[in-house]
Amino acid sequence: MTNKYIYFIANWKMFGGLKTLNSLNKVISFSKNYGKYKFKIIYCPPTTLIHNLSQKFKQSSIEVGAQNCNENLEYTSLTGQINSKMLRDVGAKYIILGHSENRLNGESNKLINKKIKSSLKSGLRVIVCIGETLSEKRKNKTKRVLSNQIKSCLKGIKNLSNIVIAYEPVWAIGTGLIPKMDNLTKNIFFIKNSIKNKSTKVLYGGSVNIKNIKDLKKIKIIDGFLIGGESRNSKKFIDIIKKTFN
Repeated sequence: MTNKYIYFIANWKMFGGLKTLNSLNKVISFSKNYGKYKFKIIYCPPTTLIHNLSQKFKQSSIEVGAQNCNENLEYTSLTGQINSKMLRDVGAKYIILGHSENRLNGESNKLINKKIKSSLKSGLRVIVCIGETLSEKRKNKTKRVLSNQIKSCLKGIKNLSNIVIAYEPVWAIGTGLIPKMDNLTKNIFFIKNSIKNKSTKVLYGGSVNIKNIKDLKKIKIIDGFLIGGESRNSKKFIDIIKKTFN
């Protein structure tokens, strides 16, 4: 995986305050001093930290993303909601949509499709999460589920140049488990073949850590990683990046 550009996306979920930002100085220093590695680092913190992070990363190559948004592109009277235009305005350049945690809270493919369209119109690059549950995996429905999610979420979107796909098996998120390497390779290959734009990046997410990155990096068709818990610790996050290339 050393000859191509690799994405490392930190999904902080509901974590972090202003004091947490000081720990990112290590990552900023790393991003400036390790130009020999071809990587793109993107931090997706809670909405409360997007502006602060965008300012902190201003003199670096690190970019900032959001974790979700309301599907309405215009301002509305929805208390507590934030749309993609507002996220872009405070410094977000990317956004994670379709994460399984939000799907479990009622997000349908149809709703995710609306959010993707509004986010693209706002000028955000979209990281679309797809993945099967353990029950669907056991019933050999993985490919059917992935195909349906891809078709439904990307329906009506002709230009996929600002779309990144993150394959996150639901059963792997936060469990410490990852797919067997041959199955993961087949699923990534299936996803790439299911997308019309062959240049679309496909990442893997779900319990990525320092130990299993040694195996994950061997799958040459993976274009990067969406990292949850391990990304909250700057040293671990940096170590994952280093081990991907070494």
